[in-house]
Amino acid sequence: MGIYDSLNLEQKKGVETVEGPVLILAGAGSGKTRVLTHRVAHLIHDLGVSPFNIMAITFTNKAAGEMKERIDNLVGMGSEGIWVATFHSSCVRMLRRFADRIGYDTNFAIYDTDDSKALMKEVCKYCNVDTKQYKERTFLNEISSAKNELINEEMYASQNSADFRKEIFIRVYREYQARLRANNAMDFDDLIMKTVELLKYQTDVLKFYQDRFHYIMVDEYQDTNTAQFELVRLLASGRQNLCVVGDDDQSIYKFRGANIYNILNFEKHFPDATVIKLEQNYRSTGNILNAANSVIANNVGRKEKKLWTENDEGDKVHFEMLESAYEEADYIVRDIVRQNRNGKYGFGDSAILYRTNAQSRILEEKFIFEGVPYKIVGGVNFYARKEIKDLLSYMKTVNNSRDDLAVQRIINVPKRGIGQTSISRAMDFAINNDLDLFEALEHTDRIPNLGRASSKIEPFVELIHELRQISANEGVLALINAIIEKTGYVEELKAEKTEEADARIENINELISKVVDYEQNAEEPTLNGFLEDVALVADIDSLDESVPQVVMMTLHAAKGLEFPNVYLSGMEDGLFPSFMSITGDESEIEEERRLCYVGITRAMKRLTMTGAKTRMVRGETHYSSISRFVKEIPNDYLEGNTWEPKPRNYMDAPVDAAPKKSMKGAPLAAQTYKKQSFGTKIAKNDLDYTVGDRVRHMRFGEGEVVDINEGGRDYEVTVEFDTAGRKKMFASFAKLQKL
Repeated sequence: MGIYDSLNLEQKKGVETVEGPVLILAGAGSGKTRVLTHRVAHLIHDLGVSPFNIMAITFTNKAAGEMKERIDNLVGMGSEGIWVATFHSSCVRMLRRFADRIGYDTNFAIYDTDDSKALMKEVCKYCNVDTKQYKERTFLNEISSAKNELINEEMYASQNSADFRKEIFIRVYREYQARLRANNAMDFDDLIMKTVELLKYQTDVLKFYQDRFHYIMVDEYQDTNTAQFELVRLLASGRQNLCVVGDDDQSIYKFRGANIYNILNFEKHFPDATVIKLEQNYRSTGNILNAANSVIANNVGRKEKKLWTENDEGDKVHFEMLESAYEEADYIVRDIVRQNRNGKYGFGDSAILYRTNAQSRILEEKFIFEGVPYKIVGGVNFYARKEIKDLLSYMKTVNNSRDDLAVQRIINVPKRGIGQTSISRAMDFAINNDLDLFEALEHTDRIPNLGRASSKIEPFVELIHELRQISANEGVLALINAIIEKTGYVEELKAEKTEEADARIENINELISKVVDYEQNAEEPTLNGFLEDVALVADIDSLDESVPQVVMMTLHAAKGLEFPNVYLSGMEDGLFPSFMSITGDESEIEEERRLCYVGITRAMKRLTMTGAKTRMVRGETHYSSISRFVKEIPNDYLEGNTWEPKPRNYMDAPVDAAPKKSMKGAPLAAQTYKKQSFGTKIAKNDLDYTVGDRVRHMRFGEGEVVDINEGGRDYEVTVEFDTAGRKKMFASFAKLQKL
C-alpha cells in the first residue's frame, strides 16, 4: 500500500498541487497535518526537492514536534534538513544569525511576559506614570498591538502626534524599546517585527532565505497577524510557492492580533492561488458535526464549506440547563464519574471546556470532593513559578549579563543583605554612565554612597564569573547544578520543612530533568539554546496526555485538541456569547460563534452542553437564558432540557404553550416541553423531585432522575442508578426519596 493511498481525493490534490500559491481550507478534523506531512514527502520522494529547501511553520512547539515526528516517519533519512518550527522559533533562528545587521548582539535575551511586566514597571516609574490611572498591562497591550501591525515606536509617535491622550503612550513606548535595546533584549512581539525589519531592509539577507526556501508551508493560517503575514509574504515573494492551511471558521484569536482577513482575502493577495477544501471529517460523529455546521452557518464572514463524515450518526448533543452554577458543576462531575464507573469513558477521555478561567473554581471543588483526578491547562505556567524564574535568571545572567531584569531578580536571591536602596544606586550609576547593571556592579568602588553594600556585591559578581566558566567548559547541566549548590537555594528550602518548600524542590528537580532532556536531544546543546527553548514553551505544551485525568481548559486553549467525551459548560447568553460581544458589533458575535464551533468540534463521540439559570458574578446573583448558540442547533441533533420558561415560575406555564423557537425557526426539543411542564397537573403522588435531582430507591440505591413523562394517571420516571443502571418506573410505586 502506497503512502498516498490513505488520502481522499481532496487531500491528494492538496499534496500534489505544489507550484504557485495554494490555500487549503481544512475543516476541523479533516486531516490537515496528514496533508502537510505527505506534501513534504511528495516534494522529496517524487519531485527530488532537497529537504534543505523546504520550510514548514506552525504556531506551537507541540504542533511543530508532532509534524517533525510524522515527517521523520514518512521521509526517513534527510528529514532533519527540513525547517520545521514555530513563527517565533523561526524568527529567533534568523535573528541569531543576522541580528547584528539591525543593531543587536546575536546573543540577545528573549523577554517573556513576566520580564516585560517587570521592565514596564521600571519604565512607568521613570516616566512618572500614575499607575493608578494607567496600569502597566495597558501599555504592554497597546505596544503589543502596535508591533503586531508592524508599527515601531517612531511610527507610533508619528501616527498619534495629534492625539494628546496618546502622549503618555508615545513616551512609554519609546522608553520601553530603548531599554530593551540597552539590555540587548527582545520581547516576543519584537522577534517577528525585527525579523520583518531585517528582511525588508537587508535585501541580501532576504535573498539568502528566498534562495534557501523554495517551498513554504504555513499551518493554522487563520491565526496569523499582520506581522506574520508580512514575514510569510516576504519569504515567499521570490518563487511564490506558498501553501497555507487553515480554517476561517476556527479563527478565534482576534484578541491576540489575529487577522481573519489574511485567510479570507488570500486570493486577493495571491490572485493565481489554487483553493482546495477539505470537508471530510475523521474525528466526530454525524450528529456532532451537524450541530457544528448548524451553528457556524449563521456567520456571514466566512468561506462556504460544510463538514461531513462517514462515521456513525452517534448520540445527539445533550443539553442541560441547571438551576445554578453549583448544580451545573455537580451535574458534570457526577456524569463524568458515572461514565467512568460504567466503563464508557475514562477520566482521561473527558474534557470540560469553558469560556472563562473563572468557571473552573466550582468545578475544581467538585472534583476534589469526588476524588476525581483532573488537570487545568492554562493555569500557572511551570516556567512562571518563583523558584524556576530565579534559577533561570541566574542562567540568563551567565548567558547575557546585559539583561538587567535577570540581574536585579537574583542579586539578593538567596538573601545577601543587598537592599533595594543599594540596587537603586547601582541602577542610577549604570544609567548615568551608559552601562548595564552588571557592568556597574563590577565597579562598586566607583558607585557613590554604596558603603558596606560593596563588600556584599563583590561575591555575587565573582559567583557569576565563576558560573560563566563552568558553563563554557562543562555545559548546561553542570551550570544549573553549580547554581543550586553555590547559592544554597535548595538547602534553604529544605530548612523550611514545609509542604510548599517540598513542592518547590520538586519543581527544581523537574527543571533539572528538562536540562538533561535538552542536552540529550539537542544537536548542539548550548546555554543560549536552552534558554531559547524554555522561552518559547506554551501552556498547552505541558499537557501530558498519558495521565488519566479529566482535563479542564478554556475554549481558546482547546483548539487543536480532541477528546471522546466533551462538556461545554456555561452555555448562557451573557457568558457565552459574552455580554461584551452581545452589546458590540456583529463581528464580535461571529468571533464567539467560531469559538463555539471550535468547542463543538473537539468532541469525538459524545458532547454535553450545560448552562446555569443563576450564576454568582462579583458576589451578585445573575439570571441567565440559554445561549443563542444552543438555540441555533435544530432539534434533529439536540436532546435534553432545552425548553426555556418565561421569566416566572415555570411550574405555572400552560401545558399547550408553544415551544421556544430557534433563531432559524426550528423548534427546540419539543418533546422535552411536557417533561418540564408536568407540574401543572397534580399526580396522586406529589413529586418533590425533578429531572437532574439525586434520589434513593429502596432496592436500587442512589441514582439520578434523567426523565419524567406523563403517563395518564401517574408519571413514568426514568432513573440512572449508580449501580443498577437505567430503570423506568411509575412514581407512585417507586417511592423515590430526593437526596
